[in-house]
Amino acid sequence: MMLYDFKVKNIKGEWIALSQYQNKVLLIVNTATHCGYTKQYQGLQNLYERYQSQGFDILDFPSNSFNQTPEDIEEIASFCNLTFKTTFIPFAKIDVNGNAADPLYQYLRTANPTGTDMKIEWNFTKFLINRQGHVVSRYNAKTTPEMLIAEIESLLA
Repeated sequence: MMLYDFKVKNIKGEWIALSQYQNKVLLIVNTATHCGYTKQYQGLQNLYERYQSQGFDILDFPSNSFNQTPEDIEEIASFCNLTFKTTFIPFAKIDVNGNAADPLYQYLRTANPTGTDMKIEWNFTKFLINRQGHVVSRYNAKTTPEMLIAEIESLLA
């Protein structure tokens, strides 16, 4: 199984094949609206604006796995747009850990050299994906979007 084999729900509840993102550099992030790291939405938006035209996209997966996103998806999208002027599209709200974890996140948690299931420790965990659909890096919440610029530029080159 690889990234492009997955389907995820968009904010309307419709299934979207990740294969439509082939040949793009992706940043997959589990986000939250009431987290100390929520301000990272601004950094994500800055990356999106800067690199979208070069084949970069952000896949935003709101999650209440850490009890910091109680709103429904419409309220989340409205909050992000009004507060941070986000233009990247959030997907449906998901779980990232445990038995109820979305299959995409079950895959991402094991996308490491050992194949060991490494649970998501917090909101704003980031997975950087190359144009071939491989996870090349995983970052915790303390890694700001701005800290990824050099690696994103390298993958886009």
